[in-house]
Amino acid sequence: MSINVIQLVQGALTESVLQQLATKLGVAPEAAKRVVGMIAPALVGSLMNKAASPEGARSLFASIMSPDANANIVDMLPQLVHGDGLQSLLASGTRLASGVASEERVNALSNAVASKTGVSVGATHALGGIVTTTLFGVLKHYFTKSGGNVGQLPTLLGHQLPMVKASMTEEVASALGLGGAASFLSGVAAQMKAVSSHLEHPSMVGGASAAINPSLDRIVVEEKARSKKWWWLAVAAALALLALLFGRSCVNQQAQAPAPAAAPVAASAAAPVVTSTPVVAAEAASAVASEAAPASAPAAAPAPTKDALLTFTVDKLGAPTIHATVGSEEEKAKLLAALTAKFGADHLNATITVDPDTKPASWLDKLDGLLPLMQLPGAEAKLSGEKIELSGTAADVRNGWMDKLKTLFGAGFTIGTFNVTQAVQSAKDSFMSAFSSLSDDCSAADIAKVLNLQVINFRTGSDVPPQDAQLALAKSAQVLKTCEGKGKAVKLTVGGYSDNVGQASTNLALSKKRAEAVRAFLVKHGVSADSLTAQGFGDANPIADNATASGRFANRRIDFAVQQ
Repeated sequence: MSINVIQLVQGALTESVLQQLATKLGVAPEAAKRVVGMIAPALVGSLMNKAASPEGARSLFASIMSPDANANIVDMLPQLVHGDGLQSLLASGTRLASGVASEERVNALSNAVASKTGVSVGATHALGGIVTTTLFGVLKHYFTKSGGNVGQLPTLLGHQLPMVKASMTEEVASALGLGGAASFLSGVAAQMKAVSSHLEHPSMVGGASAAINPSLDRIVVEEKARSKKWWWLAVAAALALLALLFGRSCVNQQAQAPAPAAAPVAASAAAPVVTSTPVVAAEAASAVASEAAPASAPAAAPAPTKDALLTFTVDKLGAPTIHATVGSEEEKAKLLAALTAKFGADHLNATITVDPDTKPASWLDKLDGLLPLMQLPGAEAKLSGEKIELSGTAADVRNGWMDKLKTLFGAGFTIGTFNVTQAVQSAKDSFMSAFSSLSDDCSAADIAKVLNLQVINFRTGSDVPPQDAQLALAKSAQVLKTCEGKGKAVKLTVGGYSDNVGQASTNLALSKKRAEAVRAFLVKHGVSADSLTAQGFGDANPIADNATASGRFANRRIDFAVQQ
């Protein structure tokens, strides 16, 4: 059984999905459809080229079955094109594409398709990432469901040749490094057939498959050499084993029969030969076992889960304070060298942390374009993975940094400013959802966890709970009062926290007033005063970086903690 991979990819990118993508990327839906129509067969052609060698086929199959490929992509695609899901798709596409073609080739393909369709290179590149993710997901789904193996991959790709032929142009072939389109299309099928035959029957010698691809001759010769080596090792092991048994037999016979008195010297001379045989045999057997036992593969390191992070805030004199977390010492050295070259070692205020659980910093290669922003007085920025948040003077449209960074980073990145209204609404939705699923066992830890999802966004300098937070606070009072009625009172400390803007003493006093105001609201709505205490902590224990607007927003919080 085979499938039409290109048709499945294009079918997954439905009209509604393309409409969403087109809107996000700023292109017409029909133009997006044309881009997909060119990129899908081009990428399959690149896969065919990769699968035209045994090593390439194995590497490609490993990429298809890797965690980056989503076997359920067809069903999930309509949801993933919304919000953060799109960035995840693009990131997966970038990682998967790197196993098929170099970044230079992928960019060249985007340029070639963009020139044909009239769509911007950035939007074309983003659509290519979506197609790549979908393509690998479709292939993974097929091999997972059918129980297929690497030997079937070249055969499956060979069945896509008619669709690839219909759209392959010289420009696309050149961009992907396939050589001439005609020569590639005329020869790749035979090469993949030979690879498939070799992977399915690796011991096959001669025949059509060996003649089709000269590189396979070398593989067969190497395998024959290994077979001869194994044969001689087997013979050596058998002889060693016989020697061992023979030696033991001689020892037993000598132990049972007394040595002739007339020949003590001969018996003594023979003894070392006999007793040394088991040692030699053991060494030979050990050597054979060492050769025969496959080397245990090292355990695969878990994939990094955290996004690389860079935040900076620039003072009034244009001096930045920089914090970063990267995944390796090499990335740290590269970042530190660029910052030192720009600001000088004596004037650099940077804290760079290495965390092995951090993904490669996708923004690191664009650092040169960011350095001027790090000198803009009052500028603030946070780069986390493929997301960039601007605040302060960096977010001022008159400075034009939003457009500059969009050009610098391309469509693969989300660049925006922090929106307090959206943050409050998102927190409210999370709280309401969690509140509705809260169990009725009155677990203090669970209740505190849910209560901490609400955001009480006090106005600057105010200690009065805002109107938009009072509904959530009323529900918080309701659940606490219900538990009291069951005889399971939950005792909590209401903690108030601030950001680090302003004087510490002022922040401490205001944070205490806000905590007391929340406690008073809950008591007014029926919660026992004895079950609640209020305490202010000022700017202590920040949960986010105060360098950005979103970080300061997160740090200005009310925290519910279970009393110990």
